[in-house]
Order: sequence, then structure tokens, then C-alpha cells
Amino acid sequence: MLQCIYLLSDSGEVMLEKQLTGHRVDRSICAWFWDQSLSQGDSFKSLPVIASPTHYLFQIVRDGITFLACSQVEMPPLMAIEFLCRVADVLSDYLGGVNEDLIKDNFIIVYELLDEMIDNGFPLTTEPSILREMIAPPNLVSKMLSVVTGNASNVSDTLPSGAGSCVPWRPTDPKYSSNEVYVDLVEEMDAIVNRDGELVKCEIYGEVQMNSQLTGFPDLTLSFANPSILEDMRFHPCVRFRPWESHQVLSFVPPDGEFKLMSYRVRKLKNTPMYVKPQITSDSGTCRISVLVGIRSDPGKAIESITLSFQLPHSVSSADLSSNHGTVTILSNKTCTWTIGRIPKDKTPCLSGTLALETGLERLHVFPTFKLGFKIMGIALSGLRIEKLDLQTVPPRLYKGFRAQTRAGEFDVRL
Repeated sequence: MLQCIYLLSDSGEVMLEKQLTGHRVDRSICAWFWDQSLSQGDSFKSLPVIASPTHYLFQIVRDGITFLACSQVEMPPLMAIEFLCRVADVLSDYLGGVNEDLIKDNFIIVYELLDEMIDNGFPLTTEPSILREMIAPPNLVSKMLSVVTGNASNVSDTLPSGAGSCVPWRPTDPKYSSNEVYVDLVEEMDAIVNRDGELVKCEIYGEVQMNSQLTGFPDLTLSFANPSILEDMRFHPCVRFRPWESHQVLSFVPPDGEFKLMSYRVRKLKNTPMYVKPQITSDSGTCRISVLVGIRSDPGKAIESITLSFQLPHSVSSADLSSNHGTVTILSNKTCTWTIGRIPKDKTPCLSGTLALETGLERLHVFPTFKLGFKIMGIALSGLRIEKLDLQTVPPRLYKGFRAQTRAGEFDVRL
């Protein structure tokens, strides 16, 4: 049972406090948490569960905003973490993102959403489509009406149509003239390459995202050609676990509209679609840098939106960088971004130039980490393949669509 939820800014300010039970949690717990965060650094911020002298704390961080929950009693930690993730996802869906300004500007809606999502410390309604029927998303018209009428509430007077159903994530009887269901495989590749060019780590984090616009009460089954490669699966509450456990088949009654059906990981991949070859030499207070970027193995689809970024070390006073393809920008905070786009067929993109060190330094002792970004449409690099999507009762004029894409996640090349 959760007792309190706090939303903290990246400076430690308490932007929102929601007490969930009759036992009030003092704000001093936030001061203790932030002091520990400042003293221990990133290692503390990466801990999902923290035992303070008085409470158990659960935290996630999204775009600089810390979602912090407190409890004094033993409880399943995954339930608390999953609920905080749901809160962050719902706020992002409602507000178009999660940042300090959006939360402060829409404080009332955030508070109303928390009122509906958790009751007396236990998660209640977390499905976005049902919450939208209960609380209208913010828009300019609603803000003007609240100013004119003085009524700032966005809560509907009627219960959502699915509130009394055995599947509370779906309205009672939605109707569509054209029945459509779309399945997207969206994957991110996380990789670490060491200074010798060896692949230290390579894995895929993926999501099966769906958009269901089906009339009535559809019952779907989704099967994969190679489900054995999947690890660390997380399912939407609509998925029946027993068919997956016995036959690796997803059986479910989908929510109406867009939703994430499941997430997964595929580990121990042996290759990456691209390579980055950096070289840095320094002598007499000047560094020479050269970086090559190219395609290691052709995935069969065009690699787009290629970027390479790195942070110049603090000991670098100035930089003169250029490339034979794309554009290079250096920001005031010493962040360098090389925008490549697509790899040309007639040459290998190369970034080169010189770095001037601060006075008194002969050599560069701290080397940057290069972060690669890319996107590949039409392919899932994990190798996961959808075999078929079936409906028990096929409605008239049914259309099914499948897509896949892979983009770079935390793709680091170290020197």
C-alpha cells in the first residue's frame, strides 16, 4: 500500500504532493531523498527501491522529473514501480510530454488523474482510454471556460462505459464503419563498443504497440514465428497469461485505440548494423580527431536519421571540426553533434579536425564517449517476426496492418 506520491523537479523542488491514506507522510522525506541523491550521485538515482530510516521509497525518473512514492509497510516493489511508470505514461499522453512547466500549468488535471488512478494507496484505474472518458484532456477551450465560469474541474459527471464491464479497459460497445487493427514492432538497440572495436554489449528493447478500432467485443490472438528469443516480457492487463505460458500465444480483448500490448528484451546479439571508428591523438597542447561512420552489415532496409554526438572534455578550450558529409554543430555546453542523415554510396562519412587544450596541458587525458543514433524502417533487428493475427469473430470489412522499425537507444562507442 502506497502512502504518498511526490513529483520532484530536477532541482529537488516538490512540484506536487498527493497523500493517499489517512497517515500523512511528512515532506522531510523528500529532503532526505534529495540530500542522498546529491551526495551519492547517479548511483543513487538508478536505484528503484530505497530504504530510508522511516520509509521504503520507490522512484523512477522521466525527462528530469522524479516520481517518488513512499510506504511504511512491506509491499511488492514491482507493483509500486509499475504504477509509477503508468502515472508517467498517462501524464505524457495527456500533456504531450512530462516536464516542469507542463506539470505546473496543468496541476489540477494531474491531481485529478491521481485521484482516479489510485484509491487508498492501491492502484485503481490506469487505462488511458478509460481515464479520457472520466477526465477531459487539457485544451485551450477548457482553460478559457474554467476562467470564465470559475469551475476548474475536468471530471465527467458520468462513469465511463467500461466501468461496470468485466474488461474495464474497453468501452461497452464501440462501433466503427471500418474495422481496423494495426500492429507495430518498435525496437531500440542498446550497445557498448570498447576502444578496440569489440562489442561488449548488444541487446534490443522492444515494444508491441497496437491501434485497435474494432466494433463490439473482439477476441484476438497474436502469435510469433520465434517467441523463444524473447526475455523479460511485460504484458498489458488485457493479455491472458495462461495461453502465453503454455503455447507462447498472446490472447486478449484489446482496449479501444492505441495501447502497448507488451514489451520485451532480446539479449546477446552478435552484430550491429553500423560501425564508428574514432581516433584521437594529442601532442603539444593540440589534439587531432578523426571519426569514420559506416554500415557494418546491410540490414536490407535504408538506415536513416544517422547522428553522432559527443561531449568535448572540459580541458578542451576550442574546437575546429568539419566533415565530408552532413553538418557539424558545437553548442555552448561543448556538446558536438554530427548530423549525417543517410550514408552516401560514393564515400565514407568522416569527421575530422583539431581540439585546442587549455594552457599548460600537453595531452588529453579524458576521452569522450561517442553516441550513435539511427533509424531503420520496415525491419526488427532482433529477428522477431509476427506469424499471424486472428480474430475469433471476424467483423465485416476488416483490415490488418503490420509495421516494424528499429532505432538506436543507448549506443555508446568508448575510447
